[in-house]
Amino acid sequence: MLTTERHAFIQSLLKKQGTVKLQEIVDQLQVSESTIRRDLVQLEEMKVLKRVHGGAALLQRKGLEPTTYENQTKSIAEKQAIAKVASSFIENNDCIYLDAGTTISEMIPYLKDKNVTVLTNGLMHIPKLIQLEIKTVLVGGSIKFSTNAIVGGTAVQFLNEYRMDKCFLGMNGVHPELGLTTPDPDEALLKKTAIRLSSESYVLVDSTKLNEATFAKVADVNDAIIITDNNDEEAISQLKKNPKVKVVTVK
Repeated sequence: MLTTERHAFIQSLLKKQGTVKLQEIVDQLQVSESTIRRDLVQLEEMKVLKRVHGGAALLQRKGLEPTTYENQTKSIAEKQAIAKVASSFIENNDCIYLDAGTTISEMIPYLKDKNVTVLTNGLMHIPKLIQLEIKTVLVGGSIKFSTNAIVGGTAVQFLNEYRMDKCFLGMNGVHPELGLTTPDPDEALLKKTAIRLSSESYVLVDSTKLNEATFAKVADVNDAIIITDNNDEEAISQLKKNPKVKVVTVK
């Protein structure tokens, strides 16, 4: 099979699945692992994909944002592990901000016995918070239906009236040079405000978001502690080259 044919096949798989494992390509094309590794390197250099641990992922389009429904089925084990570690940074009686997002939502069961006060713009968090009877303040503003988030100028004004011990944010891109990013400028402004008003800031992302940059910048990469899984060691090492960047990895 020609190189161009293999490249076309890999791109077709990525468009269908979003991610693809190295062994999956080897098995389907019946070629050597070293050949496919070279193909992935070439396609990454062409900015078609990015290599991740054990395979490759499709590069995000700058303004494209997955819906909450789409995110719920991705990297579930990694999100749960990240959320568990993130919750360990919360102390009794903390006032915390929980950003909208599926990874952040996984933190809520760990809050039950910590006597925290939660400020959130995530509508998807409310049923869990009510069930666990966690003291909660819901940000006011406009509802963004695709992500179940409250955003907009009113939300920013609302948030400005509060001060938090810690904030926990999701992010669509974490890049060593281009910073922390998200596709929606309205959400970017709210996240930026939460960082400014919090004593400590944490960004929770699975490793598929590393070395990615989307449309709207939230902050520099060293403005928050990054909690991620260890499935992309190369991307993590790139982040750690900056001595100001703090990264916590989970298995």
